[in-house]
Amino acid sequence: MAGPRYRVIAADLAERIRAGEYPPGTALPAQRELSARYDVALATARQALQALIDDGLIVVEAGRGTFVAPARPAYRLDTLRSFVDDLRDQGHQVTTEVVSCSLRAMPAWVASLWGERDGTAKALRLERLRLLDGVPAIHQVSWVDQPYAQAVRGVDFTGTALYAALADAGMQIASASERIAAATLGEAGAALLHQDADSPVLVSDRVTRTRDGAVGVVDRAVLAGGLMQVRAERTVHQVSVQWGAPPR
Repeated sequence: MAGPRYRVIAADLAERIRAGEYPPGTALPAQRELSARYDVALATARQALQALIDDGLIVVEAGRGTFVAPARPAYRLDTLRSFVDDLRDQGHQVTTEVVSCSLRAMPAWVASLWGERDGTAKALRLERLRLLDGVPAIHQVSWVDQPYAQAVRGVDFTGTALYAALADAGMQIASASERIAAATLGEAGAALLHQDADSPVLVSDRVTRTRDGAVGVVDRAVLAGGLMQVRAERTVHQVSVQWGAPPR
């Protein structure tokens, strides 16, 4: 590998850390041991360690030594955490109104995620309106396929979270992916959110998967643009993303 010697050493140590040779929390060899192992001056070994510190891979504990940094998620928030959780943690009152809850044929874009392309498959369609401090802010439609659809159909979703109900029904959620795009509000959504048609909104499409990789829940949430915002805080090592309400 070309480049300054300390960078070569840092890259080798980083590869060993990522490969698990040095798990999170374990001590790295002392500077003098690294100097001898790589046949470099002590100052070069120190530079290599500093590069790993700058990259967030290791930490120095005074009087104890140098340790592999604890594993950190790419996002500060849990992947299954929702915008409702974020808002409540910020002190907002979030209430839920159930618009409808019934078994219906999936639209094509939802059916395709489950591999159902003939348009006849029926799933639970849960339509909710989220109120932020009493003001309609989020219009959310969630789809749940069988057998869980029937299992949670009778749940009172004004007070019970969908994912809590699914967990009680035996669904084991493992991951979720979310895509957020800007759009304008249609007539039906405008009536529910008490906004003008063509008002700016954020549309969140989220696909939640179970431990075996199967699709568990498909969500589409429309968020009133003037009431909601997405904040991202970036550092050298990570990105933190959070739903919130803009300052008033």
